[in-house]
Amino acid sequence: MPELPEVETIRRTLAGHVTDVRVRAVRLIWPGAFKGWGEQDFAEILTGRRIERVERRGKYLLLHLDEGWSLVAHMRMTGRLLYYPACQEVGPHTRGVFELERGELHFQDVRKFGRIQALPTEELNELPGIAALGPEPLEREFTPDVLRDRLRGKKACLKSALLDQRVLAGLGNIYTDEALFRANLHPERPAGSLGEEEAKVLTAAIKEVLSAGIEAQGTSFRDYRDADGRKGEFQRSLQVYGRQGQPCAVCGETLVRKRLGGRTTVFCPACQA
Repeated sequence: MPELPEVETIRRTLAGHVTDVRVRAVRLIWPGAFKGWGEQDFAEILTGRRIERVERRGKYLLLHLDEGWSLVAHMRMTGRLLYYPACQEVGPHTRGVFELERGELHFQDVRKFGRIQALPTEELNELPGIAALGPEPLEREFTPDVLRDRLRGKKACLKSALLDQRVLAGLGNIYTDEALFRANLHPERPAGSLGEEEAKVLTAAIKEVLSAGIEAQGTSFRDYRDADGRKGEFQRSLQVYGRQGQPCAVCGETLVRKRLGGRTTVFCPACQA
């Protein structure tokens, strides 16, 4: 599933193509991926509207249109928004096509879990998935004190707590494992037990790993691509995620894989003791 760095990379590449561009027509190949507002049809809402700006909130991509409308795209497992400068043949996993004044935007999704919804911009923060989101980890306002406050009293393990989007927006399996490794914190550690200094180290590690992920244009194992169809490169820099059974790059100890809260977790039993 695309995490914060992947969605931010899509936002940046997409913004350069579609900002200040009108939607000429919408073709819904699999309508189940798209939702209008109230009695209004999805394609009817979009047709003729201008895309004013592209933003991100957590793992959600937000396309703000003129006349007070917005699109909310959630890629989930295998969703992609790909921009083509000219008319492009529809692929086998294309669920919808946005015909623009300049080029086309295709929503592709192999597993059909991704969703795009149109709604009034003023209602955006009332959408359940967005309303419940925690703070943005790359914002200046996200501090060690904020992190400790979000984790205070939680008995869940640190890994599970950080994956909770109500605690912190945008973190997923890859970057949580990497941040905990950088902070030398065991993923099974009770989340509420984090000390002041540990919170400082973990906050810095989260910011560092997310920034590095964005700089590398995300992590690509199989499905993820940016809006131009390019793979990310952060998989080359992963220190623990996906490296179970291999030696730790810091101490040489064999990396361990465990299942925590239903999610695969990889860590170093020595560095993260």
